[in-house]
Amino acid sequence: MKILLLGSHGQLGWELQRSLSVLGEVVPLHRGSAPLCGDLSQPEALVQTVRSIRPDVIVNAAAHTAVDKAESEAELARLLNATTPGVLAQEAKALDALLVHYSTDYVFDGSGEAPRDEQAPTAPLSVYGKTKLEGEQLIQASGCRHLLFRTSWVYAARGGNFAKTMLRLAQEREQLSVINDQFGAPTGADLLADVTAHAIRHVAQHPQHLGLYHCVAAGETTWHAYAQYVIERARQLQPDLALKVQAVEPVPTSAFPTPAKRPHNSRLNTQKLQQNFGLQLPLWQQGVQRMLQEIL
Repeated sequence: MKILLLGSHGQLGWELQRSLSVLGEVVPLHRGSAPLCGDLSQPEALVQTVRSIRPDVIVNAAAHTAVDKAESEAELARLLNATTPGVLAQEAKALDALLVHYSTDYVFDGSGEAPRDEQAPTAPLSVYGKTKLEGEQLIQASGCRHLLFRTSWVYAARGGNFAKTMLRLAQEREQLSVINDQFGAPTGADLLADVTAHAIRHVAQHPQHLGLYHCVAAGETTWHAYAQYVIERARQLQPDLALKVQAVEPVPTSAFPTPAKRPHNSRLNTQKLQQNFGLQLPLWQQGVQRMLQEIL
């Protein structure tokens, strides 16, 4: 099996290089790759790359993920999140290759408190959410064999993440203010990567299980409770860590105005994924603790 991996230098792409390696030959590409093109902003060159490699599987872990910046550069966000994934889907269809693509909880409006399943109506609030939804729709309309994974609150030990930011601020300040009216599940890039590898192997034998899935860690939290958990665990794991913070104050989303609206409810129902692929998704705390043990 030959696997073309786009976005190989990102948080998810880095973990996918590891998890996909047991399935076959992985060709990892990123935006600066040469002579082959791994840049989603150059769809024509990307098409030539796909045609020269002729992969059995295309895994697209690249995207425009700067949620606030997308509001002021909507055309670029649409190119990276919708148009080029649609082009990749057409190429996958022509090659009879499997396309794996990642989407987001931002395709929903974030209302209510119930976890959304794959059939729930979409109503994105931001340019990022709208372009990611359009990407999903173009892939589905292409008729290619595909796996679409919607996820949320992704982090990794490699690169920046919310936990690292909180630990840095906790060493600089005595009081932090963190949003407590957005609900979701922090999801490790390593977990996403492992589920991806399992799913690729599974659908080779069970093509009826192709399609759209929600993939997040089990349980739920708020950014405020997440921050508290990170700081408490850091104190236990690294007693010598010089943390100044004395209080983590809960505040509403309105306390931190941003160009893009965030969904209040990012809970995703993962029953379909767990049942079809025979998986059990671990509690979010397990992955976060493991990540903290790596970075501290």
